[in-house]
Amino acid sequence: MSGGETNGAAVGTASGKDDTAGGGPYTLVMLPPQAPATEEWGDRLQRELPGVRVLRPRESQAAAAALREADAAYGTLPADLLPHAERLRWLQVPQAGPPPGFYYPALVEHPVRVTNMRDTYTDHVAAHTLALVLALSRGLPRYVRDQQAVRWAPDWDPGSVVSLTESRALVVGVGAVGAEVGRLLAAFGTEVEGIDTRRTGAAEGFTRIHPAGRLDAQLPLADFVVLTVPHTPHTEGLIDTARLALMKPTACLVNIGRGPTVRLDALVEALDAGRLRGAALDVFETEPLPAEHPLWRRPDVLITPHVAGAGPHADERRFAVLLENARRFMAGEPLINVVDKAEWH
Repeated sequence: MSGGETNGAAVGTASGKDDTAGGGPYTLVMLPPQAPATEEWGDRLQRELPGVRVLRPRESQAAAAALREADAAYGTLPADLLPHAERLRWLQVPQAGPPPGFYYPALVEHPVRVTNMRDTYTDHVAAHTLALVLALSRGLPRYVRDQQAVRWAPDWDPGSVVSLTESRALVVGVGAVGAEVGRLLAAFGTEVEGIDTRRTGAAEGFTRIHPAGRLDAQLPLADFVVLTVPHTPHTEGLIDTARLALMKPTACLVNIGRGPTVRLDALVEALDAGRLRGAALDVFETEPLPAEHPLWRRPDVLITPHVAGAGPHADERRFAVLLENARRFMAGEPLINVVDKAEWH
């Protein structure tokens, strides 16, 4: 249950072994569809790294032909194109956490080394997470609806506000995003604990970090449960009916990790039964969230449409990761942000 980002524009850690099986000049394919934001990336790579040949096929048939001579690729590699990638040794993923189905079995079994785009927007996601926590703590979802209804309905009940200085937050996934979220919450006086499968050392602002097996024991103690975990075979459906039942009825759930980690039907049931104070979600099992979904109309729920990573400099940060890995691949050096394909992150 480790988060998938590190801080700001920093470049992530390198793999501890040679990921490149060589070096020297090579061909890189930017797979379709070609996005406007990356239109100039091929030319920039070739200027920065003479010896890199960049191909930009516009459709699937041209991509198949390009892959037959490619050593590296950027983008999404669908199953129908994989058989053409016999020479492929490195695939750069366009996202920190690609959508479900990206790591299909044949890609997992293929010898290609995959790297992702973590390390590109941790600061944006952490700030968004803090905004969601603050909004829930002050009852803003209900006041937003009052504003839309032109209704003046102040609530001076002390119980309508959650004091962050008297609260405990459980951050599930203490990767870079989770670590930054914990640091920010601690600055508000919140006691912060973490759950993580990989991290064993301390993190700034955290009282302690527990192994994944302690999740069920820690859920009943938290006033805020913040999910930053990636979507993996082990985190799919992580928060279900049973785990929601472990949470305090006064607790709030915040998910800015990946949608498939929370079973939305179970969340609606828990909210309907008064077993949760509220929830704030940026990611969902189904995206876009269907218009008829009951979460849209709940006054105790805050919804943002998968925009936690929005912010300045994102494209430049992503290009920096691609450029660094392209340089390392040419030099025969270990790549950064290497993915465990079987774990999807």
